[in-house]
Parts: sequence; structure tokens; C-alpha cells
Amino acid sequence: MIGLPDIQTALGRIRESIRVSPCTRSEAFSVLTGSSIFLKLDNQQRTGAFKERGALNKLLTLSPDERARGVIAASAGNHAQGVAYHAGRHGIQARILMPLPTPLTKVSATRAYGADVVLHGANYDEAYQKAVEHSQQDRLTLIHAFDDDAVIAGQGTLGLEILQQHSDIEAIIVPIGGGGLIGGIACAAKESNPAVRVFGVQPAKIPSMKSAVAAGKPVTLDSAKTIADGIAVRRAGERTLPLVQKYVDDIVTVEEEEIANAILLLLEREKTLAEGAGAAAMAAVLNRKLPLAGKRVAVLVCGGNIDVTLLARIIERGLVKDGRLVRLRVHLPDYPGALHRLTGILAEHRANIVETAYDRAYHGVNLGDTAIDITMETRGPDHIAELLAALVASGYTHERIL
Repeated sequence: MIGLPDIQTALGRIRESIRVSPCTRSEAFSVLTGSSIFLKLDNQQRTGAFKERGALNKLLTLSPDERARGVIAASAGNHAQGVAYHAGRHGIQARILMPLPTPLTKVSATRAYGADVVLHGANYDEAYQKAVEHSQQDRLTLIHAFDDDAVIAGQGTLGLEILQQHSDIEAIIVPIGGGGLIGGIACAAKESNPAVRVFGVQPAKIPSMKSAVAAGKPVTLDSAKTIADGIAVRRAGERTLPLVQKYVDDIVTVEEEEIANAILLLLEREKTLAEGAGAAAMAAVLNRKLPLAGKRVAVLVCGGNIDVTLLARIIERGLVKDGRLVRLRVHLPDYPGALHRLTGILAEHRANIVETAYDRAYHGVNLGDTAIDITMETRGPDHIAELLAALVASGYTHERIL
């Protein structure tokens, strides 16, 4: 296993090229959780994620011959961009294998950093196997996304930074995919201050490290789709598992809706953009999955490369959940002026209509009537209750569409 000296050496090696990301107290989340929350914003790195640290540390340990031959990596996004960006800066040719479903924005960003991108396979595992083949055929150095000592040490520099910024921190919450990030951070933190507690967070749909710890060895899980795609790893690392077993206090899981809500709250309350993997740690804290009451807690927000279409859906669903967006189906008599009367009631109660759709044939509509679906912006659950009461008082048959 790597040790604290390896991480300290990595920090000195990458320091000039990697930003010391902020780790500032969040008043909003401290109030919400009852803990003193500090957000470690490594989504502010040049490529939008912490993966630069491990990628750069690995690149800087290559021999001149390895640099000349080039490197290869498999990734669905953040590791790809980290390798591509820093390989380009150091004149090293990089080839990146990415799964076919990878969002176009991540593929374009990786290519923009100068890498040769090859799309292959339905998921990370298939892309990784092809990368291994290319590595052997073309004598390229494979830079693993997490199961490599130099990569783990590079990610561990985050742990040293947190303790340098807040020496009195009591707990660190870290998302887990293959385990490179938490393995490095936990080693750095525990070897520097054994009193610091380190907790990991995984998506409930694919808890590969939690399963590995329970089994005492890495196990391969079935594929699963999650909005935390950056940590959707089916099998924990062989080199990362011993670090987790030695240093990590506990691992918890979070549901998809909890992750989505954390993304929305980070955006709204802290004005910071996090992808699903980057918001997983905050999701665990917000939903009180860990014993953190009254403690000083560093929460990793470690990636911000979210697909904008997914972000739009998360925002819309969050507005619905919070009662700030509602859709009602109202039955109307089908004659001129009926809609005008209805919209007058909605306007009186200050609801903003954003979408309407008529239907005369479905939803049990009587002949001579029509049903209209109305989507409105509202102020919250109390406002919705006010609107429903107004419709009842005016004699409208209606239902809320969930």
C-alpha cells in the first residue's frame, strides 16, 4: 500500500500545476444539518474534477521512454479529461477509450485537450478492456482511473490540503467509485491525525466498495444506471480495497433522488455546480446517514461535469418536489370564455402559467366538456393548497398530476 510519504511527495510534485481548491464553511448547509460544514470544492479544477491530481502525478513519474511512446486511459469523463489535459501540457500523446453512451460534451472536452478519443463499448468495463488491448498492442502506458499507486497518491493530496486548510476538522466525507480518491484521502488524513473520521458514500444502485468490504475481497456487481455516473464502478480496486479496510470508518449509500436533491441544493444555496458523483457526499450528509451532529465536517464536492440536459431535468423535478412547479388537470365546459374564467381565478391567486394542453377525447371527459392540463409556477405547497381550494370553491372538477 501507499503511505503518507508517497502522498506528501505527490503533493510536492503536482503543486505548481494543481489549484489549491477552496474549503470554505457553508452557512446554509451548516444550518440544515446541525454540523459545521466545509465544502472542499475540487470541482473548480481546470477540467472540473479532482481526477487531475492522480493523472498528473502518474504522468510525472513516467520515464522518458514511456513519455515518448504515449499513454492510454479508459474513462467516461473526468479521468479522461485529466489525463488528456496534463498529457497535452507535457507533450505526451494520449489515447482515451470512452464508452459509446458518454455524453457528447465530455467527448468534445477530452478531444479539445488534444487526446485521440476512441469510442468503444456500452460501459466503462468494455472500454477499459479495449484500452488494455491497445496498451499491449501499441506499447502505451496504461493510466488506470483508480487502481494505481501513483494515481491514489495524487488523489490523496486532497486529504493533506483539507488538513492544511482546517487542522481541526473532525470528519471527511468522500464519494467512492473504485476507491482511489477515498483510499488516498483516508491514508493522508489518518496518518496525519488518527482522530479524523473518514466516511465513504456510494450510490445505492452500485455499491461496489461497500460490497467488497463486506466480502473481504473485490466483487463484480451487475451494471446499473445512476446519475452518479462518475462513481458507477462495478468492481472495487485491488489496490484501493486494503486502504479502505485499514483507514475508512464506514461506507453508506444514497438513493438517486437524494443525489438529485443535493445537486439542486448545492446549485441554489451555494451557487456551485456538482455532477452526480460530486454531490453524493453532500447527499449523505443532508439525509443524516452519518453520525456528524455538532462536528466540523469537510464534504468533498469533487466534480462538476454534469450534462446540461440532465441538469435541466433535475432542476425541473426538484421544483416539482418543492411545490414550486405544479400540473393540474381541470375539466371545463367547452364553450367560449370558459378558459378565460379559469385563468382569471389562477391570476387572482398569482400562479404563473407556463404550459397548457387541451384534451376532448381522453381522461373521462364528458361530451361537451374538455380537460386542460395546466403547468404553473407556484410559491410552494401552501400556494398550491390555496389554488386547489379556489378551484373547489368555484366548482371545478380537477386533479393534481404527479
